[in-house]
Amino acid sequence: MPPLQLASLLIVLAALFGTINYFVLRLPQAIGILLVALIVSLAAMALDALVPGLGIGTGLRDLVLGIDFSDALLEGMLGLLLFAGALHVKVEDLRAQALSVFVMATIGVALSVAVVGVGFSWLTGMPLLVALVFGAVVSPTDPVAVLGVLRAAKLSRSLETTIAGESLFNDGVAYVVFLILIGLAFPAAHATHGAAGDGNAVIAAAMLFLREAVGGALLGGVLGWLTFRVMRRIDDYALEVLITLALAFGGYELAVAAGVSAPIMAVGGGLMIGHVGMKYGMSDETRKYVDAFWKMIDEILNAVLFLLIGIEVFAVAFDLDGIETLVAAVALSLAARLVSVAVPVLLIGRRQGFERGTIPIMTWGGLKGGISVALALSLPDSDWKPLILTATYVIVVFSILVQGLSVGALARRFSREPKLV
Repeated sequence: MPPLQLASLLIVLAALFGTINYFVLRLPQAIGILLVALIVSLAAMALDALVPGLGIGTGLRDLVLGIDFSDALLEGMLGLLLFAGALHVKVEDLRAQALSVFVMATIGVALSVAVVGVGFSWLTGMPLLVALVFGAVVSPTDPVAVLGVLRAAKLSRSLETTIAGESLFNDGVAYVVFLILIGLAFPAAHATHGAAGDGNAVIAAAMLFLREAVGGALLGGVLGWLTFRVMRRIDDYALEVLITLALAFGGYELAVAAGVSAPIMAVGGGLMIGHVGMKYGMSDETRKYVDAFWKMIDEILNAVLFLLIGIEVFAVAFDLDGIETLVAAVALSLAARLVSVAVPVLLIGRRQGFERGTIPIMTWGGLKGGISVALALSLPDSDWKPLILTATYVIVVFSILVQGLSVGALARRFSREPKLV
């Protein structure tokens, strides 16, 4: 199917399923679209099994398998989603929570990858390096999904900033860790920019991490600052909106070409425009249009992304004989998230000061999303890929439908508690 027709179909389905959710389910929009898409997909598969002659399930499966989900997200949507999310984070608030955000997005991600990797290797017999790749796949959280749910709970500004910052940055960090580990686990399929095959793989991996993470942050900051310098000389809201779009698209592709982390670049650029650009480089009218434009981009892309997650069930090979492994994978993912939150909070709790309920809210609110599915789909073919893809999909759907629909109530419960200093 030509790209324009495919994009048109996805927009139509997202609008249709969103309308069904609005009138029938009344769930948060992204979660509702995912649930409707999942129900329709499962119904089509069941109908295909009952009446094979119709060929409905086969046709839909061919359509879904024809969509390169990994490229669509990692090379297109992710940069816009992260830029939009970072644009609305207040740098002043983020600076106050910088220590907790940094520790959770680095040490926390490393702990999550280790817990999932070691646990899943022990559980399934999977080689440790491959299991660590799985850990990197399911460690990033979905900033858009979790913030959309938590905003309704009216959290304190400090806790919301910690959650927002950690979610935005751990996506980029986990992606860099994924690139390093996949180069070590599958050296023949992924050279990983030279991390694999060098005499000292550990040093090479560390240098790659620094180049990707630090390089991505520096590139995002520089491009954001240059964009601000141009925008401050312009007073045309349409052109300025276009310039921010060019920064998100062009900066992402430049980061890919330069061999630095494109997701971290998108976050850095978004933070720069959201802080310096919004405050010093835009008129009130331009600020209003830029803000509204990126909120709409955020909502539309998020709707399409959750639709894609719902229909990607056709790409997953479920084996009911391994249901215990999938349940254990969900429990392991939650345990890893608990460790990745609790250890940093306990390490820096006296210096930073956290709201009561930070650990349970951030643990249960660590929703997984499209980036995990995209990373799983991008793995090279191997005997372990079907299991990794299935486990990832189950973890993502569980986190969005179960955790996403209940974390708001959990957050509201703790938001009424006094602060824990």
